[in-house]
Amino acid sequence: MKKYDLRTLFFLTLCCDLGLLSKRLISPAANLITDALHIPGGIGTSFSLMFLVIASALTAQLGCAALMGAVQSGIALAIGMVGSMGALSVIGYVMPGIVIDGLMWQTRRLGVSEESAIVLANATASVCASMTANWIVFRLTGVILLLYVCVSVTSGALCGMLGAKIARRLRPVLPVRGERKNCGEQGGARE
Repeated sequence: MKKYDLRTLFFLTLCCDLGLLSKRLISPAANLITDALHIPGGIGTSFSLMFLVIASALTAQLGCAALMGAVQSGIALAIGMVGSMGALSVIGYVMPGIVIDGLMWQTRRLGVSEESAIVLANATASVCASMTANWIVFRLTGVILLLYVCVSVTSGALCGMLGAKIARRLRPVLPVRGERKNCGEQGGARE
């Protein structure tokens, strides 16, 4: 991985914290929907993953989301936000990060628009998080599992659309590596 400048590190830290905090804030409203459908979740996680996708899109560095997922899992373990997965929640945080990194890297190579890439990465990472939680804890099968995945992909796509709008607004503040000309002379330069 290439070195991150201080502004980028601050932004990544903020995204990690916002991801964890937003999960706590949105969970009560999301639980109303998931309880009515009799599924374990998927909506709060989709919103939380949006911040990892935004950070991955704006930094454009392979491994960024997986690193942030690992940091989030460490923070979650330290403050007791592990939920029903317990110590295995590390897998639940890192696996979606790996999926985000892989999809963002592949979409950049294929020339897919950033908005589409963000929506696709968020939706797929949400499904990955749901399937990981199902594998570790819930063991759902059949129609209930299908409903769980459908809610995850739908909420992931909707949160991805919101994430694409946020990323567009943040783009002037945190440009992708190489966007600036002669940034070596400016403050906050990237190396």
